[in-house]
Amino acid sequence: MNRSNFMKLLGLGTIALHSAPSMAFNVQNSKKLELIGKGNPAVFGNGFSLRKEAYDAFVRMREAAAKDGISIHVVSSYRNYAHQNRIWERKYTRFTKQGLSPINAIKKIIEYSTIPGTSRHHWATDIDIIDKNASYSGDVLVPKKFHGDGPFCKLREWLENNANSFGFYIVYTDKAGRKGFKYEPWHYSYAPISKPMLQEYKNLNIKEMLQAEKLLGSEHFDEHFINSYIKENILDINPELLG
Repeated sequence: MNRSNFMKLLGLGTIALHSAPSMAFNVQNSKKLELIGKGNPAVFGNGFSLRKEAYDAFVRMREAAAKDGISIHVVSSYRNYAHQNRIWERKYTRFTKQGLSPINAIKKIIEYSTIPGTSRHHWATDIDIIDKNASYSGDVLVPKKFHGDGPFCKLREWLENNANSFGFYIVYTDKAGRKGFKYEPWHYSYAPISKPMLQEYKNLNIKEMLQAEKLLGSEHFDEHFINSYIKENILDINPELLG
């Protein structure tokens, strides 16, 4: 799916990412709702959910990896707004009960988790993956398990050499100086769809959307925080996914 076709499919307006607060955040169009996790995209998969083109590409990649003794298993894929909000509320409540101030709890959450309405997982193009053939225990989505003598080193190396040929690219790299979410060697995105989706997402009034949702702790989402979050957490990603 090329960018021009996707833009026609979305039929989005021209609400600017940094537009004035007086502009209404219009999400009546169903495709706009999909961008923030409130739509109902057609998804495919058994135990995971992806858009059809991304699903087909993933199946081909999984089959290729299996020939090299790797069993790619999807830990997380499509997540709607409500799902992401449950993650947000659980972490915010836990961190503040542990004694963190609200703003420090928010900063800790966004080391790895997105604010609801801003997750790439809303698009049904992104996956978090591990190798089911590896021996592991405890939390799986931690960088150290993909490096050194970690159980998912073989998977990481295979993905680095092969994932791009199937259209999948790592999102949050370990490039020096990159800001925003920390390095996630498990998070890959299907670029042919997610790149045009990101371009359309950038047309939304993210500031107004975040301020209107009344999330736990959102009273601390001042203009400086939101501007930094957009620049660093949404846009400081693998350049191959920026379009």
